[in-house]
Formats: sequence, C-alpha cells, structure tokens
Amino acid sequence: MSKYIPSTSKWVADQVERYEGSGGTEGTTLRETGLPVIIVINRGHKTGAIRKTPLMRVVDGENYILIASQGGAPQHPKWYHNLKADPNVEIRDKTEVHAMRVHEVVDADERRRLWAIAVKAFPPYRDYQEKTERVIPIFVAEPR
Repeated sequence: MSKYIPSTSKWVADQVERYEGSGGTEGTTLRETGLPVIIVINRGHKTGAIRKTPLMRVVDGENYILIASQGGAPQHPKWYHNLKADPNVEIRDKTEVHAMRVHEVVDADERRRLWAIAVKAFPPYRDYQEKTERVIPIFVAEPR
C-alpha cells in the first residue's frame, strides 16, 4: 500500500482530514458555499503516493464529472496529470467509496453536454473558463 501524502494546501488537507475522519459525515461541502464535494483518491504520477483532492460533486447518472479548473489558473491542476498517468481512482461521496476509472472527454458534443451539467452544479466554472486561455479539461469517472 502506498503512503498518503496530504496536499500542501492547508485548506485542502484540512478538508480531506475532516471528510475522511468523520467517515464522510462532515466536511462534505466547499467552505462557505454549502455546495457538495467529493474526494478523489488517486496515485501521484511522480511519487506513486496516494493523493486526495476535494472536487465539486457533479454527477451524470452513476458517473462523476471531474472538472480540472484549478480556479481558472493558467495551468492544469496536479491531479490532472495523475489521472492521465493512472485512470484508476476511488471517489468518496459522503459515506460511500466507489472504485472508478476515468477518461478525459475529447468529443465536442459530449464536452458541451457535460460542461452544462457542471456549470449548473457549480456556476463559477463558467468564470474560471473565461479567465484562462486553456480549455479546462473534463474527466468522466465510471464505475470499475
């Protein structure tokens, strides 16, 4: 079993600790927004260590939609590269943990459909896309 390395971002590490420490009954929303988050558990592509990232809870049927927005930053989040290197992840959604496999969405029609679902769940995604020149990647996580 690989070692877990917490995020260097204090609020991310604190949220993951609260979420998991409570068994998924606390820390399940993004700060003061009240909007639900999930924890994506993946393997670091450089270290091989376990990484855990809170992301907005966006669902499409039994699949999760993962948006690599990084708040509209000019570069992809670190977890983007981890998912490209190893598509096998676990997703903690409150008290449940699901074994999932991700793929990046490249089909334009599917991207538009999923982006609309994501923006409805978390409207700031639209602003994030407007403030960056990169196309924000979308992953779909499907049950393994």
